[in-house]
Amino acid sequence: MCGRFTLVSPYVAVTERFHVRLQPPGIKPRYNIAPGQEVLCVIRDGENRIEPLRWGLIPFWAKDPAIGNRLINARAETVAEKPSFRSAFAKRRCLVVADGFYEWRPAGKRKVPVYIFLKSKKPFGFAGLYESWKDTGGREIRTCTIITTEANDLVRPIHDRMPVILPEGVEGRWLDPGEGNRERLQALLTSYPAGEMDAYDVTPVVNSAGHDAPDCITPAQS
Repeated sequence: MCGRFTLVSPYVAVTERFHVRLQPPGIKPRYNIAPGQEVLCVIRDGENRIEPLRWGLIPFWAKDPAIGNRLINARAETVAEKPSFRSAFAKRRCLVVADGFYEWRPAGKRKVPVYIFLKSKKPFGFAGLYESWKDTGGREIRTCTIITTEANDLVRPIHDRMPVILPEGVEGRWLDPGEGNRERLQALLTSYPAGEMDAYDVTPVVNSAGHDAPDCITPAQS
């Protein structure tokens, strides 16, 4: 699964990486992004743009928005069939912008948090889906989910699942609202090459979802 991630890259690096023009002010580094919070997503509707969405997808047909608390991830193997995700998979795909994520490695009776990132240290996009939901009063909430797949060789000793990180060369196909071939889309949802990633243990301060500070990514003392 993917339950926490980071986005500490300068915003100009994000706009250049994803070829977006808008640069909203007030973007600050995020060291411990958690479900229910706003995340930056790249959406294509004519051209790429960045939009903040709440993490935890609320299907358009949902009666209770609390369902979003359970839908922070979608499995690549079933995302095209699951009622909660299949409409968004067909029509509303996005990239959730990040530059690292956390998983917890079993260590006896405890779990050790591990920070995982690209060796390039550059921002990247998780394969995501987004939805628009309206309550009875017409108030709109826009939300998203992150797609996961089987872990690669780097992540597998830590966790059996990992978020889908899309290589830059296929992001356009994923974002293209005109791409409707299910097989071609699902073929993109594979684990990122382990040789291009790195990881290290971090301190337990990251265990608290309310703690969002640089020490979240400080390497743990061995």
